[in-house]
Amino acid sequence: MASTKRTKRVGRNRDFSVSRKLRKEGKSSEEFEAILSTLTLEEIIALKLELSARPSNGKLYGIFLWKKLPDLIKDSIIKGALSVTSTKADACKLLGLSERGFKEINKKYETTKYFEG
Repeated sequence: MASTKRTKRVGRNRDFSVSRKLRKEGKSSEEFEAILSTLTLEEIIALKLELSARPSNGKLYGIFLWKKLPDLIKDSIIKGALSVTSTKADACKLLGLSERGFKEINKKYETTKYFEG
């Protein structure tokens, strides 16, 4: 009887990891990530906004945050999807996008360039 065991596909983004990239740049550590993992996404975003706005008395570098929010969220979600999947096809499935739609979004946000730097 033939085996129906599925082999895991290995793709280009199997090496993509936001965690690994940030650690390499000295922006993260195992301890920092352990603390970060106890916070909700909402707390992380609010804390980042607070810390970013403090030096400029509540202004964020002239960014109209509410207007830019969809792009900020999409960019971070794409990076996360590429980090947790091993192929772009798997990332597409996770995001609920067609491969063509993913290609267009990836081009717009230049997400893979983030990992190549």
